[in-house]
Amino acid sequence: MQYFSLKTIKPALFIVLTCAFYSSARAQTTATPATAAAKPAAAVTGVTTYIDKFFKTYEKDGTSRAIINIFKTNPLVDSTSLRGLIAKIDTTRALIGLYVGKELIVQRKASNSLILYSYLVKHQNQPVRFTFMFYKPKNDWEIYRLYFDDQVDNELEESAKINGKP
Repeated sequence: MQYFSLKTIKPALFIVLTCAFYSSARAQTTATPATAAAKPAAAVTGVTTYIDKFFKTYEKDGTSRAIINIFKTNPLVDSTSLRGLIAKIDTTRALIGLYVGKELIVQRKASNSLILYSYLVKHQNQPVRFTFMFYKPKNDWEIYRLYFDDQVDNELEESAKINGKP
């Protein structure tokens, strides 16, 4: 799983936080009741506009332009720190084929100022997941975090296993 935060994180802490997020996201995925998943929240217009623009750029102009453009919404981001994320995504894209589309997996809203959108991103050979977290400190939405991973198929498979419960 690739993780990027606006704060500069040392490599050891980066690994710990990445594992913590992956574990908590996985636990939330298996513990979510079917009724909660069936009732999606209303789309947040400004946020979905940024995401749609991201995927159009991702398809036509590539990873680098898409990542840099979406992080222009946040004045605190250091573009040099995005290079690792861009390199990981580009390396993965070279293996999984051309981009063919996206599908919303989940939208979660912590408040009217913090929202998360997770997408299944379809490529010719394999799906990946992009999760966008947006924050609105005053009047405008800005990208707060961006997660990228290729474990969505493993999580789905794991969810089908019997957990030893009656």
